[in-house]
Amino acid sequence: MFNLKNLSGEKLILFAIGGFTLLVLLVIVIFAVNEGKGSVSSQTANFAKSDSDRPKATADSSFRDLGKMNVNDEKAAEFSIKNDGTKPLTLFKLSTSCDCTFAKLDINGQISPEFTMHSKSDWKTEIAPGDTAKLVVTYRPFIMPVKGIVSRQASLSTNDPDNETLIFTINATVE
Repeated sequence: MFNLKNLSGEKLILFAIGGFTLLVLLVIVIFAVNEGKGSVSSQTANFAKSDSDRPKATADSSFRDLGKMNVNDEKAAEFSIKNDGTKPLTLFKLSTSCDCTFAKLDINGQISPEFTMHSKSDWKTEIAPGDTAKLVVTYRPFIMPVKGIVSRQASLSTNDPDNETLIFTINATVE
C-alpha cells in the first residue's frame, strides 16, 4: 500500500508538483473541449454553396494604402461590405493582425465595439439583404512602434459559404 509518511522531503515535493501539474493539464483540457460549445459560429445560420437562397458578402475593396505617417499618428481606412444575397449576412469573429490595429463595424449608425488582435467576443451582427456595413480599420503605430512599410490586416467571419472569412489589408509607411 502507498503511504505518504514513508516519502522523504524531496520525493514528497516532487509528488506534490506532479499532482499539481496533472490538475492544471486536466483544467486546460476541459476548457479546450468546452471552448467551441455555444460559440457564435455554432449559433449562426449556415448555408451551402448550392443554396440559391443565401447571403452573399461583397466588399468594395480588400486593400487600402494609408500613405506616409508619423509613428505618433493614427490613421483609418474604410471598407464597405454589402449583402448581395437574399438572406441575412452574419458577421462575427472580428480580429486584427496586431494590437496596434483596430477594427469596428458601422451598420446603419449602430457602431460595434472596437476589436483588436486578442479580442474574443460573442459579438455578432447581421446585414439585411441589399444593405451595406462600413468596416473601419484604424492603425496606431505608437502602440507597437516600427518604421518603414507596414502591412496590417483585419479579418471577420461570415455565414456566406463562398466567403467564410473576409480579410482587409492596410499598408502605411511609418516615418
